[in-house]
Amino acid sequence: MSAATQHANSNTITQTIAADMDAVNVVIRQRLHSEVPLVNQIAEYIISAGGKRIRPVLVLLVANAYSYQGAAHHELAAVVEFIHTATLLHDDVVDESSLRRGRATANALFGNAASVLVGDFLYSRAFQMMVSLNSMRVMQILSDATNVIAEGEVLQLLNMHDPDVSEERYLQVIRSKTAKLFEAAAELGALISGANDEQIAAAGEYGRSLGTAFQLIDDVLDYAGDAAEIGKNVGDDLREGKPTLPLIWLMSHGTEEQRQLVRSCIENGDEQHFDTILAAITGSGALDYTRRAAEVAAERAADAVSGLPASVYKDALLQLARFAVDRTH
Repeated sequence: MSAATQHANSNTITQTIAADMDAVNVVIRQRLHSEVPLVNQIAEYIISAGGKRIRPVLVLLVANAYSYQGAAHHELAAVVEFIHTATLLHDDVVDESSLRRGRATANALFGNAASVLVGDFLYSRAFQMMVSLNSMRVMQILSDATNVIAEGEVLQLLNMHDPDVSEERYLQVIRSKTAKLFEAAAELGALISGANDEQIAAAGEYGRSLGTAFQLIDDVLDYAGDAAEIGKNVGDDLREGKPTLPLIWLMSHGTEEQRQLVRSCIENGDEQHFDTILAAITGSGALDYTRRAAEVAAERAADAVSGLPASVYKDALLQLARFAVDRTH
């Protein structure tokens, strides 16, 4: 799929909920305000970087698919975006990243201490907002999700520079660190619309599978993407000693020489052999395997919402599952 077609598809998805997204952006701007200028400066820098805003989009699409009437979905979409943004601030410090979405990371510009503390501000502001909705079930979903994400971050830290990470252990990190907030976003959209437990669970399955597909394609793009298009440095995962699925697959299916090279690079965060490893990953079928795993997850997501009544919102959810695997950024 061409970049122009992808852009058109993602535009079609967001156009479906354009008015809702405008309302969410108003909430985000209002809730970001702090009496501390540096908090405003960093939070504004991060939010204005844009990004796909997939998680708030999920809240809105699922709520609309269940014919929600009200404004709580705008508040919840903003809450989800704040939690996500907080994790990005902390992630970039842990990973020592210098580039995100094509711009310098907050930690590169403002320093690690400021980034961590503003991440804490965004987390606590998100919890203030969810409490204001006065729903114990909403708080349960979001507090559970935040806790699982934190566990996923620690699990990923334990996996860093460990060449013996299994595929299952790696997928557990994805489910915790990435897919959990997708799952929570979709569940919230169903919950506030008065959906029953079975429908909420189906929405959660959609979000979880979609998030898994997104992360697996991110893994592919770290070796097959274009730095200008994906907005970060290609090869970052290897430099950080992250054993992602393409590397795990190559170690299981490559030659002994390739296996030893990958082990050494993961252990040492060695990027000087990046071109050799890239050629091995590309030639071995590791990227095809990872992409297929993403396609299976996207198909699972589509199946989960197949029972929704026909609407432009259901169509957008199905499109989003397709976009997750076809994108190049």
